Amino acid sequence: MSDGHVQLVADGVTYGYPGHPVLERVDLTVGAGDRVGVVGENGAGKTTLLRVLAGELAPQTGTVRRNGTLASVEQELDAPGGATVGTFVAEALGGVRAAAAELEATIAGFDHESGDLARLTASVARYEHLAAWDADRRVDEALTRFGAPRDPDRRLDQLSVGERYRVRLACRIGERADLLLLDEPTNHLDAAGIDYLTARLREWPGAVVIVTHDRRLLDDVMTAILDLDPAMDGRPALYGATRYSDYRFLKSQMIRRWRARYRAERKRAVQLAERLDSTYENLSDEWRPPKGSQTHRRATRARGHVKAADRLIQKLEADAVEVPTPPLVLTFPDLPSLPPQPPPGPLLDLRAPRVGGRLDLAGVRIEVPACGRLLVTGPNGSGKSTLLAALAGSVGLDRGVRAIAPGVRLGVLAQEGPTEHAAAVVAHPRAAGVAEQLSGFDAYARHALVLLEARLLDPGQLVPIAALGLLTEEDLDRPLRELSVGQRRRFDLACALLAAPHVLILDEPTNHLSVGLVDELTAALRATSAAVVVATHDRRMRADLADWPALTL
Repeated sequence: MSDGHVQLVADGVTYGYPGHPVLERVDLTVGAGDRVGVVGENGAGKTTLLRVLAGELAPQTGTVRRNGTLASVEQELDAPGGATVGTFVAEALGGVRAAAAELEATIAGFDHESGDLARLTASVARYEHLAAWDADRRVDEALTRFGAPRDPDRRLDQLSVGERYRVRLACRIGERADLLLLDEPTNHLDAAGIDYLTARLREWPGAVVIVTHDRRLLDDVMTAILDLDPAMDGRPALYGATRYSDYRFLKSQMIRRWRARYRAERKRAVQLAERLDSTYENLSDEWRPPKGSQTHRRATRARGHVKAADRLIQKLEADAVEVPTPPLVLTFPDLPSLPPQPPPGPLLDLRAPRVGGRLDLAGVRIEVPACGRLLVTGPNGSGKSTLLAALAGSVGLDRGVRAIAPGVRLGVLAQEGPTEHAAAVVAHPRAAGVAEQLSGFDAYARHALVLLEARLLDPGQLVPIAALGLLTEEDLDRPLRELSVGQRRRFDLACALLAAPHVLILDEPTNHLSVGLVDELTAALRATSAAVVVATHDRRMRADLADWPALTL
């Protein structure tokens, strides 16, 4: 950490929900100039940590101390009734305008002979620290560079989730707070917006804590990485490595040692159980003295054998150190490349599609052959999500033709969740509010039944959700509404794989997923036998898939 002024100290912070511990003894110190990236598996408590650091949640044990002004941008933003873009701007710049007004009033009332020079000096320092003269320009520039609406009268409830997020992010960047907390800021930004955000964060004068899955952002911005996934000792780890590859190497080494230790401990536990069974089974034979022996001698001999067995048990248990279960690893299913009796030609064909004012690809033909690959890129608003929805068949075409070969199954992961572009015209298990009350297992089974009734599922090729390594059985037993945003995203990914699809259509698949899972998913997409269409703004994923055929909108 830097030697600058300390803006944030978290000491032994613990927080959990009933029956579900989340944060365990988290320590963090962040000074001016520090930029800490928070990573961890979905459900590890990243968003909860930001809320605790921001003071929205009180830690159950431990303390959080903050210095200076605070600004935060959450993943899920409400749109209060009647609120507008101007409402966000006014809220964010309230402190800046107050500093400017205070300086103006101080100067206007300053008496050069008897005035309070210390107060004047403090007012000038605060004004300069906030660069208050430049705040409106900063916000307007950020709105433009992030591709956010600039009209102050635009109602927030008429904006998309991404637009609302970009407006709030632009306002917070213009605010220039001493402590900035961001939750997945690149999810709703295109390449140009991410480049602009990166530049602003690198020059941020205060302290920054960012929850992110963006591996390139970790490389370009962070001075340290806090991993909330517990190590073998059950505590989060702070990595001083500022390169993502260094962090992944160090963590991989730790996981390797952990798994080896876990296997050794499980083997020892089995040996302990077998030894105990053998010991007690033989007690009845070993303590029987010859016939005619006195009863008290038999009892004494029995006690001796019991004590010896108990001492053996204690020794074995003392030697067997309990090692927690290592983290999950994605186990990608073996997907088919062709349906039975495949016809000649592509599995999926889309010609000259036009959808309202969102997409117009006159003269363009998109063919997805068996085992094919396609990487779709372009700025926000270019129509990437609409194109993928057209390929999936979940939006109607004003012009153009879509054809899908008989027997071809699709697996679809939409960007904004199940309510937008439902998978292949079939209701997603989270599309209806009632499904949020179901456990993960029940909602997954319900989705399988819907697919089966629509003849979009071969019962012999159903992919069990528990076998994917995306969610623990404990999490799958919980109602979907209790899962974190990232865990629900994992559930949606599992639903895309449920029917063993021949074609995967994935819109921003890295959104809300942990960095480790993104690495594993990227490797799986490169290796799978299924055809894959991916639209992504994730710079590292685009680089990893740079050898794929590409379509830029």
